[in-house]
Amino acid sequence: MTHLLERLRARLAVAAAASCAIAGTAAAQDESAQLDTELQLEEITVTAPRVETPLSRVPGAVGVVDQEDIQRARQGIGLDESLNAIPGVFMQNRYNFAQDLRVSIRGFGARAPFGIRGVKILVDGIPATLPDGQASVDAIDLDSVAAMEVLRGPSSSLYGNASGGVINVITEDGATTPYIEAEPSFGSYGFSKHTLKGGGEAGPANYFGSLSRLDYDGYRDHSATESTKLNTKLEYDLGGGDSVTAVVGAVDSPQAQDPGALTEAQVDQDREQAAPGNLQFDGGEEVDEQRAGVVYRNRLGRHHTLRLRGYSVWRDFSNRLPFTSGGMVQFDRLFVGGGALYTYDAPVADFGNRVLLGLDLERQEDDRQRYDNLNGTQGPLVFDQVETVSNTGVFAQNETDLTDRLLLTVGARYDRVNFDVDDNYFDDGEDNSGDRTLSEVSPKVGLTYRVNRAFTPYANVSRSFETPTTTELASCDAGGLSESLDAQTATNYELGATGQPGGGLFYSVAVFTIDGADEIVPEGCPGQPGRDFFVNAGKTRRNGVEIGLEAPLAEGLLAQFAYTYSEFEFDSFSTGGESFDGNAIPGVPEHSAYAQLSYRHRSGAFAAAEAQYAGDFYADNANTVTADSYTVANIRAGWTRYIGRWDIAVEGGVNNVFNELYNGNVRINAFGGRYFEPAPERNYYAAISARYNFGEF
Repeated sequence: MTHLLERLRARLAVAAAASCAIAGTAAAQDESAQLDTELQLEEITVTAPRVETPLSRVPGAVGVVDQEDIQRARQGIGLDESLNAIPGVFMQNRYNFAQDLRVSIRGFGARAPFGIRGVKILVDGIPATLPDGQASVDAIDLDSVAAMEVLRGPSSSLYGNASGGVINVITEDGATTPYIEAEPSFGSYGFSKHTLKGGGEAGPANYFGSLSRLDYDGYRDHSATESTKLNTKLEYDLGGGDSVTAVVGAVDSPQAQDPGALTEAQVDQDREQAAPGNLQFDGGEEVDEQRAGVVYRNRLGRHHTLRLRGYSVWRDFSNRLPFTSGGMVQFDRLFVGGGALYTYDAPVADFGNRVLLGLDLERQEDDRQRYDNLNGTQGPLVFDQVETVSNTGVFAQNETDLTDRLLLTVGARYDRVNFDVDDNYFDDGEDNSGDRTLSEVSPKVGLTYRVNRAFTPYANVSRSFETPTTTELASCDAGGLSESLDAQTATNYELGATGQPGGGLFYSVAVFTIDGADEIVPEGCPGQPGRDFFVNAGKTRRNGVEIGLEAPLAEGLLAQFAYTYSEFEFDSFSTGGESFDGNAIPGVPEHSAYAQLSYRHRSGAFAAAEAQYAGDFYADNANTVTADSYTVANIRAGWTRYIGRWDIAVEGGVNNVFNELYNGNVRINAFGGRYFEPAPERNYYAAISARYNFGEF
């Protein structure tokens, strides 16, 4: 803990040097632009489209989970606990903290070898996705999250690189009445988590902070983790519609063991065992990260809004991979960025109109070394280079009310991503330094037609792109960076509808086709056996249907349902001299569903039962290995008692109630048949929280 706070204090002094950027809030809709009295009722508003926008005006699929869904009686160790309720989203790997959560939205990110690729992650408007397209969520503390929004489908017209989907995480603000809350929780497999948080208002200032500690032995051998997370947020109202928000956070994870994946035979023999190689080489990682960001909002006039943002992230990382040559990796990373978003909201020739103009600037620098892994101890240096990735993105979007009911949205973004590698390792007699610049234009056009509050259909055509990482850009035959490898792209054609017919009922439906081109795939290199290089060699077709439903059944009784159909195939895909044309894209089930029934009583009692179904899916491009389908049921309950200034809550839950034997993660195209990471059997957790409300200052 002391180490984490010292590193944070030392680096906060430099945070002001980060570039500034903009992302604005929309001006309030003019009363004359509203439809009838029915549509003037309160409706869902989201910020994932970069500005505050009513859901009925978004020409795309957006899912939202609120604080109750995220925190109430949850164990709080993975985003998937609540995001499983969003159709089109498929997540794995909650229980391997060394590999990070694997996130797939409409198949984007499904084939990532580890971590998150192809999906943009934002936390309080600050990107958790790097300029090269990689993202991590290990710094997010779910006990401080107020809401999450998921924008499904290609979104590069607003967010640039790696935006096959967007997850927008919004942390808590301070309450009107200042408070402090402590919550210890315990559970199976050595689980313990202790959270302290609080917040409030003091004049024009709103403040919030949380500190949490997680210790977990894990279900499998060699899967223990420990981490400490700090999150703070301060918002200051400058008056006249202007405000400034500062966020500061840190994570210190000195241990996250990696149990590795198993073959099917090993799973049958002992599903709790770690892979022998991961034990031999002590697979795992350590992370130390600090971050700071500032967002400034300025109301320039009745119709003009400006938002500037700047941020810095410092990350020290080291891991041990289960092999000798170059099996120890470490890097020091500096990620800085900023941007600006200008919004003009005023009628044009009697048509309601809103214009967005934006600029994003980002730079990532990794000082990376690799050493031989000598059975878990550091061997000689075999790799040393500085990798720099910078991105400049400019975008514009225009929203025009063609009629009182018909809204046209047109936008485009230009991105220029530069990769530069400075090779500092000379013992091999080669210079692998080099640079490469990739640029893309990402357009979007969308229509929404607001028939009434109960039925708002939409249509859109949008595009995304994903650049290769610095590692993937390595050249097989010439050293340096490949001149032939380009970004992969995807074009989305979508029809859908949302509605709030009344009585609390809400539904969403989306039907889409996504054409992918220039898929980045691994390919062997003559003279370098066992090492992958990458080429553009694939075309894909994704057809899908997504359905979401939320329906109150009685006072306090709520039903939720989500269904996803995913027919994802390779149109043209060859690697290593083998053709996979017509095969299913691995890593995503064709059918998946989620259902929850929850009950809240006026006495403070709460209970919920949920079930997640995932159909079987392939684990390899050749479609020769299948991950079995599964249905996992969980229950949770709690009770809150209000005693004077105290709120006392007792909560708990049972995961995997019916003891389903399933895999929590499937590693795609894994070497040696080691595809499967078994998930825990039935397990339990419980927590008690005490909150003291101080009263207004």
